[in-house]
Amino acid sequence: MTAEKPGARRGPGERVGLSRQRILDAALDLIDRRGLKALTMRSLGEQLGVEAMTLYHYVPNKDALLDGLIEQVFRAAAPAMDESADWRKALREYAKALREGLLRHPAVLPLAASRPAVTQATLDDIEACLRMLTDNGFPLGRALHALNAVTVFTIGHAVMEAQLAVDAHEAGGTDWLAQLATERYPLITKAARDRAGVDDEERFALAVDAMLLGFDELRKAAQPPGPDL
Repeated sequence: MTAEKPGARRGPGERVGLSRQRILDAALDLIDRRGLKALTMRSLGEQLGVEAMTLYHYVPNKDALLDGLIEQVFRAAAPAMDESADWRKALREYAKALREGLLRHPAVLPLAASRPAVTQATLDDIEACLRMLTDNGFPLGRALHALNAVTVFTIGHAVMEAQLAVDAHEAGGTDWLAQLATERYPLITKAARDRAGVDDEERFALAVDAMLLGFDELRKAAQPPGPDL
């Protein structure tokens, strides 16, 4: 029996150490370095040192691989969610972690904006979040609306942050805005000089908190009135 040559690819019967999670980790690393268009079963197999056909034992097709990439980012953002959880804190932490994960892996953004989260793991997290919200007084429909609203806003905000990175001296940048005519744009130029309202993370947190306050009011309004005393 001859020894395996260094760098030789394992065949289908030699899947030592290969797993769905390892494949997803490698896929995420690949698109982080080379972009989403570079992701093929062949390129992923080359990165893992196996034939592309070997990957189908763990991910049945390319769609399942893309769904798994969405799962990677969404699962990392899921906070502890049970009947004892503070739903406002849980959704706030979820939104914060999801934004950070998407900005850390911007190649996933087109997937997150165009594909639903449909793996068993992501559906388990959605179910847990809906249970938490309904246990805290949300009607099921409004619980789903609230979760979807936070998720869609977070994805959209991350997309804009990733695509609208403007240098301070470019049109729309803070230095450029500060040079506008103060007579016509006194508030815009003051905000630019003071750097007021320009922090993306601060803006995001403010908007999420406003959403949660509104959801809380709707939650209270949906609860049945208490008995008359």
